[in-house]
Amino acid sequence: MTDMPHPKAKTSSLSKTVLRWLLYIILCLFALYYLMPLFVMLTTSLKSLEEIRTGSLISLPRDITFDAWKTAWSGACTGIQCEGLRPYFWNSIQLAIPAVLISTLIGALNGYVVAQWRFKGANLIFSMMLFGCFIPFQVVLLPMARMLGLMGVAGTIPGLIFVHVIYGIGFTTLFFRNYYVTIPHELVKAAKVDGAGFFRIFWSIFLPLSLPIVVVTVIWQFTQIWNDFLFGVSFSQAGTQPVTVALNNIVNSTTGVKEYNVDMAAAIIAALPTLLVYVVAGKYFIRGLTAGSVKG
Repeated sequence: MTDMPHPKAKTSSLSKTVLRWLLYIILCLFALYYLMPLFVMLTTSLKSLEEIRTGSLISLPRDITFDAWKTAWSGACTGIQCEGLRPYFWNSIQLAIPAVLISTLIGALNGYVVAQWRFKGANLIFSMMLFGCFIPFQVVLLPMARMLGLMGVAGTIPGLIFVHVIYGIGFTTLFFRNYYVTIPHELVKAAKVDGAGFFRIFWSIFLPLSLPIVVVTVIWQFTQIWNDFLFGVSFSQAGTQPVTVALNNIVNSTTGVKEYNVDMAAAIIAALPTLLVYVVAGKYFIRGLTAGSVKG
């Protein structure tokens, strides 16, 4: 005869199933809550102004139109932003890619030095760079503006690149340092015995092991730089403004009738690169965090 399952075992299994489904329901409700603004933005951008005035905020568009997207991207010369987001979108690309690459490379070198090449004052230098991560943006506006003026790059894209590289070095150094301290120091000693120097060890040993933290750093820096508004509005001028500044100008335009569908389309266009980065590389971001970027 087969053994009958104990009543307590049945009750325990049923309780676990109920709790699991309850957890799934709560998580789905939270997901819907956080996705609702994106849903409203998307549906509003696909509606005409007449439908926005007469319809419901969360209703699906009766007649889908992409006129608002065309206006947001290319402009209609009816408001203060005749050009649309297109030239400013390109400005942000020219700004973000070099700034991300430079700050990531410098952070990798700094983290490598601080974590593996012990020297007098290394901890003090790292502490000072770490302190720089927590300095508010507003504190550095005036000294940074003065520095950009002395360098002759005020109001230019290279000037903005310089600002974001300087402000991002503290974070990138922190990420790489905390990752490199998990790599055995014996690798460095063995490489030194074989005659490898500073840069040979870095390029041949540490960089090949750095893919997880490189992904974390690139995603972090790209998101911070692309979404930045304060530095963009403070250190740019007409023709060099990033997409966030242009988006602010479009949304705050008071010329003519308020075009909410154009505002929503422009906001989605400005957010698309960071959304795509997280969709494509989000799982690698989590792996990189668990691989050592928050340890040490």
